[in-house]
Amino acid sequence: MVLAPALAPSAATARTRAPITSMASLGDSITRGFNACGFYLDCPSRSWSTGSSSSVNSLYLRLKEDNPDIVAHNDAKTGAKVAELPGQAEKAVSQQAGYVTILIGANDVCTASEEDMTSVADYEAAFRTALRTLSGGLPEAEILVASIPDVRRLWEVAKDKTAARVAWATLHICQSLLERPRSNDPEDVARRERVHARVVDFNLVAEKVCAEYPTCRHDAGAVFDRRFELSDINAWDYFHPNAGGQRLLAELVHAADDR
Repeated sequence: MVLAPALAPSAATARTRAPITSMASLGDSITRGFNACGFYLDCPSRSWSTGSSSSVNSLYLRLKEDNPDIVAHNDAKTGAKVAELPGQAEKAVSQQAGYVTILIGANDVCTASEEDMTSVADYEAAFRTALRTLSGGLPEAEILVASIPDVRRLWEVAKDKTAARVAWATLHICQSLLERPRSNDPEDVARRERVHARVVDFNLVAEKVCAEYPTCRHDAGAVFDRRFELSDINAWDYFHPNAGGQRLLAELVHAADDR
């Protein structure tokens, strides 16, 4: 599948900014480019945010057009939950980043069981602490928050594929959502809806907290709303974006940032 590029804003509406000298990306395995270039590998060169590969055309490469000397720091961590975001924010402050991206929360809903999901209150507390740290330590830095993808879409596009079901079960991936993926029993349908609702709640929290800071911008659900396809997901775990999926993320967030 050839990914259609997101529509670019007109010259009249596009924002202008001074060249940014450093950036930092905060988050989890999605931002680390996990499985985007090999089996069970972090592939930061394929990251939608700070990747160096032209195949992804990351935000870093787009910013590099304005300042060839920009330095990028990928402070995300595979497996991270929102509880680790404040620590990542502290690292970005120490790096004096002028531009910070945040995408986190998939691991807070994709857990071993529904009961293990992070509560909305805990998500908000950690997210709020991270934004406070960034705003206090980097008062001039631009902060860009990407919405959590609609993880239920994974189930929709891959539930009928044997290889995906085997990977999910063998690797114990997102069992809060993906356990018994072909079941239409009322309890399984309701469980998947509750996981979906938790993602919605997390995104609403992130958007609300971001709006409290003048230097923070939220993608207004651009990533969450995108109905990605099976071809955007790697064929090793059927969970993380492949290089094409990372490129799509970069396009969506870049378009949102230029609103």
